[in-house]
Amino acid sequence: MARGRGANSKLALGIETTYATVPGSGFFGVPFVSSNMGPEQGLIESDLLGNGREKYDPTKDLVVNDGNVVVPVDLRYFGHWLKLLLGAPTTTGASDPYTHTFTSGAETLPSASLETQLPDVPSFEMNYGVRANSMQIGMSPRGLLNATIELIAKGADARASTTGAGSLAAALALSRFRQATGSIKRNDVVLGSITEAQISFSNQLDKIETIQADGEIEDADPGQVMVSGSITARYDSLTLHNDATNGDPLDLEFSWSLGAGKTLTITIPRAFLPVVKTPIEGPQGVQSTANFIGSGDGAASMTAVLVNDVASYA
Repeated sequence: MARGRGANSKLALGIETTYATVPGSGFFGVPFVSSNMGPEQGLIESDLLGNGREKYDPTKDLVVNDGNVVVPVDLRYFGHWLKLLLGAPTTTGASDPYTHTFTSGAETLPSASLETQLPDVPSFEMNYGVRANSMQIGMSPRGLLNATIELIAKGADARASTTGAGSLAAALALSRFRQATGSIKRNDVVLGSITEAQISFSNQLDKIETIQADGEIEDADPGQVMVSGSITARYDSLTLHNDATNGDPLDLEFSWSLGAGKTLTITIPRAFLPVVKTPIEGPQGVQSTANFIGSGDGAASMTAVLVNDVASYA
């Protein structure tokens, strides 16, 4: 028996038809940077007296299965994560390219089963009832473009020496969007002098902790959508300062391109900027960071449009 290594690990994802019921087929491998999914069950210290100075045995607490996966923001696989976050998209196009429009605010969200595979051991752990709670994407001029997805699962099957995911679907070609191809627009005009930015989205899932024989949560219900983020800019104009002072909503658009019409565009149509200081901290360039808040007053707080060669994310 070999020791488990991250280099040989895999994640297998399958969309559930029924919440917390592992699908019998349809799993596919997903590329990832890191994952800390898996159940934890704490111990409650005994409060009993009568054993002298020695304690009685502890009792198992509620099963908690929350964690993060860091995944590449790519042309094809990222659509599956957007589906978990926002619901199934509206897809248009009779042939390549297909345009998939994901919109926040869906009343119900899909769930998935996610198997952590360590074939060296071998060890396979199937997490079920997995819902996507939040997403963070950071933008900068350099580095790799990744997203951190926070997940909440109902529980997990006991670790096994064989996979429960069965044969995986054929792998898709991996085409990562690059930081260098990113663009930020304010009211349809490209913003210059932006040194970094971050987009944060949350479903604010409400874990339903009820009295159950399995010691797991009953479900995780969608709460009120929260969209926020930040923009750090070199100080070269009064544009963003005036926007904050006026208090008018901005249409912010974050996009990446791989050429040939293959793009990912995240739009926050009503973003509000706070008035912030512009500190001078030395002889270098002056810059400031504004943490914006998105609103869904009258329309969706956020939309994500992915244009690729995948026919469907149904």
